[in-house]
Amino acid sequence: MRMLLNKMIKDMKKVMILACGLLFAVAQAQETKPVYEKDGDMIKVTHFYDNGNVKEQGFYKDKLLHGVWSKYDERGNKTVIAHYNKGKKVGKWFIWMKDELKEINYENNSIASVQTWKENTKIATK
Repeated sequence: MRMLLNKMIKDMKKVMILACGLLFAVAQAQETKPVYEKDGDMIKVTHFYDNGNVKEQGFYKDKLLHGVWSKYDERGNKTVIAHYNKGKKVGKWFIWMKDELKEINYENNSIASVQTWKENTKIATK
């Protein structure tokens, strides 16, 4: 009886070690770290979803958001195009949502205007 109990304990230890190893492997596989690349005087940063697709991508200059930043959904569809100048929001931003596109114009880091186009918006033609 004692021998059977010792064998069961050894088998349970093996199962626990295997389960912990698998859990660790799965946790490591899902960890997606950002990629940093030097591009002139800026740093290009790419963040990823757990599925490997790009989540967002853009640039830093002097530790501030700078230039074009793009965001994507998990399927890889672009959802945002944003513009920064030394950490401040500038220019035209575009945000795609389910059935509409928003164009947001920034001036002095503040919203100056917003234009929305819905899927059913009619375009004037001649």
